[in-house]
Amino acid sequence: MVDFPLTGEQLALDLVNTRPRLPTGPVDLLATPAGLREWLAIQADRVSAPADAESVREVVLAVRELAATGLSALRQGKPPPESVLTGLTEVQRAAPVFLALSWADGVVATPERAGSAARRVGAELAQAVAELLAGPVESVRECESEDCVLLFLPAHPRRRWCSAQRCGNRARVARYYQRHKG
Repeated sequence: MVDFPLTGEQLALDLVNTRPRLPTGPVDLLATPAGLREWLAIQADRVSAPADAESVREVVLAVRELAATGLSALRQGKPPPESVLTGLTEVQRAAPVFLALSWADGVVATPERAGSAARRVGAELAQAVAELLAGPVESVRECESEDCVLLFLPAHPRRRWCSAQRCGNRARVARYYQRHKG
């Protein structure tokens, strides 16, 4: 079982945060089929869950790289590389959204995507990244813990850590130790 240190942020940030820095060093939580399968299960309410996680591996990793590159540039006050913008657009274009119509005491229009599982998942992730890059990217923060690289969108302006239980608790314990050491 993979321990994902932070989920529940915007989908694009959850994707980028699958490469955290642990005490043992940087790690890729999607490096194994099991890790990818678990992450997709956690995101099942936001991403089409394919029957075979390995079939979407390449596109998930490609979109994650585009997201990390684009987000890094924007957070440094630079425009994202044209290849990032073009890449995200092309991945979305591979599985465009259409409205599937049904009847339930009135016409119901449900957004869906056509194409293979890889194209659908890639397009959903690329859309989430595009929405973040075109939206609140200036509000994205990096955890203030020394050994953490996770990103988050703070719901409260005073939020400093990716997780109050994880990094926040470590910081409070370290401050306490500094005040009370012999």
